[in-house]
Amino acid sequence: MKFFIDTADIAEIRKAKALGILDGVTTNPSLVAKTGRKYVEVLTEIAKEVDGPVSAEVIATECDGIVKEGRELSKIGPNINIKVPLIEEGLKAVKILSDEGLKTNVTLCFNSVQALMAAKAGATFISPFVGRLDDISADGMEVVEEIVAIYDNYGYDTEVIVASIRNPLHIKHAALIGAHIATIPFSVFQGIIKHPLTDNGLAKFLSDYQKIPK
Repeated sequence: MKFFIDTADIAEIRKAKALGILDGVTTNPSLVAKTGRKYVEVLTEIAKEVDGPVSAEVIATECDGIVKEGRELSKIGPNINIKVPLIEEGLKAVKILSDEGLKTNVTLCFNSVQALMAAKAGATFISPFVGRLDDISADGMEVVEEIVAIYDNYGYDTEVIVASIRNPLHIKHAALIGAHIATIPFSVFQGIIKHPLTDNGLAKFLSDYQKIPK
């Protein structure tokens, strides 16, 4: 399973990268806005920082505009993926961009039929938002499970990025289902490593070491 970090904060990206388990980055306008910096400037810095895929979201909502933005964003670097909303105009744009050899991440997916349409349009990645589904008392992981099964049924190459992750359990369930990628906020990145028994065990080992004759 691949781990992406869901952020536009370069300091968080560097900390996650230092752990040796970072495979890519997802961003969106909301995350970039928090930096107070220019959109392309932030994306350019991120693309240079990581070797793996970096999802850069378009702002346009009609096909021609999405395609135009996508082409421009792709010039930032070879690891840029164009993040496109799962709307009718978005699917049209995904088909065009994919035919041109550009990689796309179709975002704001909330059911498995939407995901099927994205795969048929040629999406490189699909991003179901599990946390937002859970927020409205739907089962986000059930949707992921359906998507993985459908893609397996028909041999689609589209990779599933489990997004809107809120806690380590989301990651565990995504891995058990067989999702390809989890994109994780930095706060959750920190939490998945920690366990109180690990901390207690380490403290005991260090304490006992002090009792060994020197």
